[in-house]
Amino acid sequence: MNAPAPVITRPVPPRQLAWLRSEVADWTTQGIISEDQATRIATRYSADTHTRFSIGRVLLYLGGGFVGIGVIWLVAANLDQLSPVSRFVAVTLIWLTFLLGSELLASRKASAPVVGAARLLAALGIGAVLFQAAQSLQVPAFEPRLLGLWSAAALLHGYLRRAYLPFLVGLLTGVAWWLTQPMWDEPSGLTVVLLLGAGAVLAAGLAVLHDGRLDAFARAWRAVGGGMALLAMFVAAVPDIGGDGIVWSGWLVLALVVAGIAAAAAVAVRPGVHALEPLGAIVVLTVATLIGLWTTGTDTSDVDATDWFHAATSVAAYVVLAVALVALGTVREHPALTWMAMTGLVVFTTFQSFAVFAPIVTGAWLFVVLGTVFLGTGFLFDRARRELAQVLDSDTSTTEGTDR
Repeated sequence: MNAPAPVITRPVPPRQLAWLRSEVADWTTQGIISEDQATRIATRYSADTHTRFSIGRVLLYLGGGFVGIGVIWLVAANLDQLSPVSRFVAVTLIWLTFLLGSELLASRKASAPVVGAARLLAALGIGAVLFQAAQSLQVPAFEPRLLGLWSAAALLHGYLRRAYLPFLVGLLTGVAWWLTQPMWDEPSGLTVVLLLGAGAVLAAGLAVLHDGRLDAFARAWRAVGGGMALLAMFVAAVPDIGGDGIVWSGWLVLALVVAGIAAAAAVAVRPGVHALEPLGAIVVLTVATLIGLWTTGTDTSDVDATDWFHAATSVAAYVVLAVALVALGTVREHPALTWMAMTGLVVFTTFQSFAVFAPIVTGAWLFVVLGTVFLGTGFLFDRARRELAQVLDSDTSTTEGTDR
């Protein structure tokens, strides 16, 4: 007689497991399922202890970050006691120790926080290696190209090992490179708008492409896309930000092309509702650019009807974007997008009120106007959230009815 196959348990967050056990107990009491079925369901799930907040995990990650930054700092300080070759060899050996050590820990099934801290050290260590190599080759340490190389190396590490912390290091350094490289030669305000908008398109496209494959990476790309979209609309609304026009460069054209390719790939691979994310980001890029090109007066003591209309249009566009991000955060179960949208809206509306409306609406009336705007946008937020929740509930009910 064949032995029964072992039950493979699925780790879930402790709160979700507690909810499941409560529901199973309720179903058993109501006679929906039997005691045996309840036991079989319960044994299929276990608490995922890696999801719990851990002081040890925080300290490990902080320690890894401090050590990694310290190594880079030592490189920046030149390590005058050693020759350039000796410095490079020393830093490379440190990086290889972190890299190989982290994979050795992973192969021996060490705890996730320990492995994560070691991989964080390796991702930061490759930056030290690159900066030391640049220093030996007489390349200025503040050139954006070094950030780009660091980002590429950390992202490669993250994707090859499916490691989140190296991926995060690569993502942050990549964002810094994305915003600084095209502005290295001829910076301009409208270039910032284009870069932020194009970054939102790129991140939204990559988020869609990662969905269902690397969900943690998808959430990070989606957060970057939402943040860049909000910043693009914010910068575009600054009065006379586009006074110098668009300063084209090879890097700027490359950024727009790469963003377009990512959006096209997302639409091709995940057509339908999923394609709305990159397409919406393209709309944000277009609207932000048009608002940035719409120049008005910069004299806050002489605000005319054009300035009012420009500010009102900017606020309306920002409110629409914020509501869209709240809806996206609800659908994708991504609370960071919701909080990002609400915080951005408060900061943006406050900036617009004091920068444009303050010369006309002064004193207490300014706060009355500002409060009215917040009440109106808050109503829109709440209504959009309620309607979206109702739609999701009705879709779930329809799906369950069809399955039965």
